[in-house]
Amino acid sequence: MSDAAIEIEGLRKVYAATGREPEKEALKGIDLEIPQGSIFGLLGPNGAGKSTLINILAGLVVKTSGKVRIWGFDQDVNPRQSRAAIGVMPQELNLDPFFTPRASLDVQAGLYGVPRRERRTDEILEMIGLSDKAEAYARNLSGGMRRRLLLGKALVHDPQILVLDEPTAGVDIELRQMLWKNVRRLNEERGMTIILTTHYLEEAEAMCDEIAIIHHGDLLVRDTTRNMISRIDAKTLVIEPVETPPADIALPDGVTLDRRADGRLALNYAKTKTRPGDILAALQEAGVVIADVSIEEPHLEDVFLDLTRSDAA
Repeated sequence: MSDAAIEIEGLRKVYAATGREPEKEALKGIDLEIPQGSIFGLLGPNGAGKSTLINILAGLVVKTSGKVRIWGFDQDVNPRQSRAAIGVMPQELNLDPFFTPRASLDVQAGLYGVPRRERRTDEILEMIGLSDKAEAYARNLSGGMRRRLLLGKALVHDPQILVLDEPTAGVDIELRQMLWKNVRRLNEERGMTIILTTHYLEEAEAMCDEIAIIHHGDLLVRDTTRNMISRIDAKTLVIEPVETPPADIALPDGVTLDRRADGRLALNYAKTKTRPGDILAALQEAGVVIADVSIEEPHLEDVFLDLTRSDAA
């Protein structure tokens, strides 16, 4: 078995024409490997093909062509084993309103063929913070509690791979922190591979070891998060002056100045062309007395926007 949790080769999905809508090629020959034990971000704008890819992995959508191997099992040759290796927390709240959390987990475990003596219902309820709501009907749970229950359902068969599809969309800070705490625990203690899709790019930046960006059904880039961010050749030197600086400041070539509403100066520069010391020297030459200084690094959002805008142009 390879070191990849998921191996995708030439994956295409074409949705047939319906009514006045022409056929749509949602995935255009994706090649992608996701390492075992990683927290992997799958990013892209709306309509990029992320949901189609996840639904193919989960066995909910039939691919048009290509190969998919999940935990070493070919999806076409060993569909039962490949599906058993993966758990999906969907974006939609697909819960039976008349089931309690305990019943929901037990039924889900039964669907996966988990014997009663091997079920971890109480352990999962405690982990997702629903022990005190174990016997409450799902229709009476808050939206945040329902999302916790979705996570629990994805874990009943102890999968090697957990897919989180927009897990924090519309949830409060407390639930978000609880979710990420559990995700890190599953990854560190059990070695579970986590695949995350999210529009909150600061979450992906903080959580993910590696990231792939999909746009218009194509894989634009796949790299470590650190390398991804380093693609942006820009930094910002932020200066807090002691007093109002002069209107005209002679700066090194390529450096731009933004005067922020709080009085600070934001000096934008290319890190491969300009040294911060040269900017500081220019400020001192202009008579700017500095009270404090900091550097702002680029973020994943900057990379994402740069790549997707370039691809759309």
